[in-house]
Amino acid sequence: MTDEPTDPKPDGGTASQPTTEEPDDFEEHPLEWDEPANNDKAPDERKSVSQPAEKFDDRKLVTGEAKYTADYEERFPDLAHAQVVRSEVSHGRVTAIDTDAAEAMDGVHAVLTPWSDEVPDAKYTSAGQSYPEPSPWDMNVLNEHVRYVGDPVAAVAAEDRETAAAAANAVEVEYEEYDHVVDPEEAFDEDAPQLFDQDEVENEIVGHDYDRNRMSNIEGEIGDVDAALDRDDVHVHETEWETIRQSHAQIEKHTSLAYTDEDDRTVLITSTQVPNHTRRQLAHLFDIPIRDVRVKKPRVGGGFGGKQAMVVEPIPLALSLAADRPVIYEASRDEEFGAMRSRHPMKVRARTAVTDDGEIEAIDLYALSNTGAYGSHGMTVAGNVGSKPMPLYSKVPNARFEADIVHTNTPQTGAMRGYGAPQGTLALEGHLDEVARDLDLDPIEFRRDHYMEVGDLDEIAGMMGGEGAERRIRSCGLDECIERGKAAIGWDDIDQPEEDHLHRGVGMALSAQGTGVAGDELGAAQIMMNEDGSFHLQVGGVDIGTGADTAFIQIAAEVLGCDEDDIIVKSSDTDNTPFDYGAYASSTTYISGMAVKKAAEDAKERILDWASRMLDEPAGNLETEDGEVYSEETGDSVTIEDVGYESVYGHDDREHILGKGTHSTEESPPPFAAQFADVTVDERTGEFEVHKLAVAVDCGVAINPGMAEGQIEGANHMSYEMAVSEGVTVDDEGRAEVSDFDEYGLPSASETPPIESILVETHEPTGPFGAKSVAEVPTNTVPPALSNAVREAVGVRINEMPITAEKIKAKLDER
Repeated sequence: MTDEPTDPKPDGGTASQPTTEEPDDFEEHPLEWDEPANNDKAPDERKSVSQPAEKFDDRKLVTGEAKYTADYEERFPDLAHAQVVRSEVSHGRVTAIDTDAAEAMDGVHAVLTPWSDEVPDAKYTSAGQSYPEPSPWDMNVLNEHVRYVGDPVAAVAAEDRETAAAAANAVEVEYEEYDHVVDPEEAFDEDAPQLFDQDEVENEIVGHDYDRNRMSNIEGEIGDVDAALDRDDVHVHETEWETIRQSHAQIEKHTSLAYTDEDDRTVLITSTQVPNHTRRQLAHLFDIPIRDVRVKKPRVGGGFGGKQAMVVEPIPLALSLAADRPVIYEASRDEEFGAMRSRHPMKVRARTAVTDDGEIEAIDLYALSNTGAYGSHGMTVAGNVGSKPMPLYSKVPNARFEADIVHTNTPQTGAMRGYGAPQGTLALEGHLDEVARDLDLDPIEFRRDHYMEVGDLDEIAGMMGGEGAERRIRSCGLDECIERGKAAIGWDDIDQPEEDHLHRGVGMALSAQGTGVAGDELGAAQIMMNEDGSFHLQVGGVDIGTGADTAFIQIAAEVLGCDEDDIIVKSSDTDNTPFDYGAYASSTTYISGMAVKKAAEDAKERILDWASRMLDEPAGNLETEDGEVYSEETGDSVTIEDVGYESVYGHDDREHILGKGTHSTEESPPPFAAQFADVTVDERTGEFEVHKLAVAVDCGVAINPGMAEGQIEGANHMSYEMAVSEGVTVDDEGRAEVSDFDEYGLPSASETPPIESILVETHEPTGPFGAKSVAEVPTNTVPPALSNAVREAVGVRINEMPITAEKIKAKLDER
């Protein structure tokens, strides 16, 4: 091999052919990918992929015909409703629970306490992750030792919601209260109240020190950061950043319905992103064989990572066993904000060593993550603070990341869209902007000199192991993202307001993410052909409102050469659909979509074989298109429907055409984003107006451009919320101060600036038809871009989110 990559194409596409000798690492991480010929189609050759197909479930959603978990109530005439009794103290031990009054009420079917037989006496983690879970087993279904206001203590099942609520209120709980701690820095002190005794945790995670409330410590380094920081010829810059506790704010609340079917098997209908992980976790927790647990996912009204966990399922299952009837539990909105999950609030310190001419010699990030009362997803989210944003600058020779993940007596945190990358991106992109200003460098060119390009080996992503992995960059559209973003925001043509007290500025930030978890994913699919030439596509991949089912149909239709309407998709039921890790880490289109493509190719091979016999043509001469199989040599054709009938009802031979595909990979190609924000600040008050957000995203080939743009806009709105909203605040006892949407302050449509979404197409050879991920990377970028824009406008830096007029005014007054 004699090649190395040259610059990316001007259009942002994959680099041209390498020209010089490859280094040794190309053997393990080759630039040239062994890509199937049918995977790289020119835009004008695509029949279904890249087309604006109607979203599979749109009409059902807008007409109310789509079925969510709560809509299954009517199918169970003996259904009971659940209510949870939650801790009223931030830290303590339950000494007694009086259930007599609740149990005496008419219509009450079961009351459970931590000591009830139906409640598992076992530790577990709620994190919906691979097995064994990289999270500590530190939770109980119902708790004697309570660690935050909202910890579940008891549960009630009754004939209706009102009776269940009344019974829950009648349960009397006595506590021995302990000292509590809500600040993560104070929790780290040796004298701080201790949340866990050593024997209260199983499956402890690396770096744990429960005497200091530390769930985990992680670190990784390439090169020698300290040596670079100590050099005489560098400027050492240090900045600190702080992020909010952000709610997922899904429209559909956590809802789960449990029952035992006629075969004495356990069934959960539940709003989840991870049906197969939930099945495994329930089986282990309740000591039931996995084969006897069935998890069915109906439509899901939003997940954003909040349902990447077994959050509520054990409670209705335990109540169902106790009450001997189906039980449904639907969390209240108050519980959603105070007792489900949220984004980890963090403090992040960034340091760099930079020469006079702008060479970054070292990047050093440290994060203190507040994981709240329990540790699910704590280590892996914190790891992504470094492993997602830092690899963007893969040309920096020395890099280090360290994180401490600390318990406090505050509500639980967990997985959330971006998964640590928003916190890290704020710190790194805000820091680099500040460095560029200090050294009088152009902030874009400063970044451009160091960010990754096609052919680079990204070692930073793999420096901590775990979810990261070294990877070769085979597609990168950053240059085009920046240029189109600049044009959209008017970067070079900003007019200042006529009023002297108003100042306008634009800011920008870059971001990279992953596409699935490298080496830790699996997707599977099966396609069954009907005799009329239609198909049933069964996938374990989970559509949580993103349009994944539609993307699966488009991928299958592109391979099979049929209309999208000829494919019926079914997902997800652990009894009937193939195994899949679930919807998280921006993996669904990339991992599950590739499994669908393989299944479709498997089925197509059989279709061509049958058509070969019918047309008396070698299969190698045949192709499918527009519902037909035709000969590229003679032009003769049969319809796919003809093949369907012949294969099932033929005289001499018969076959039910089935296609199967599974996919896992060590690859996780990064999508890229360039974010721009345009703001005007009133220096008299600090009030500001965001005129526009523009974000350009390289997601490879967009399977459905309209849905991809929808993902970008939704993610950018969530990112904007992180920049300007207070999030879920807690009081001195760690109690959530937010109970509904009015208090939460989610920016409404009228409060959100215009968002221009720009798709930059590259071709990622490891993805189905060149696709990478799109749903998370635009979640990372508004906080740093807006902070940088405010800095540009009035010269003050807001490091602590949210950005408010009060904070800007205070900084202006300090000058």
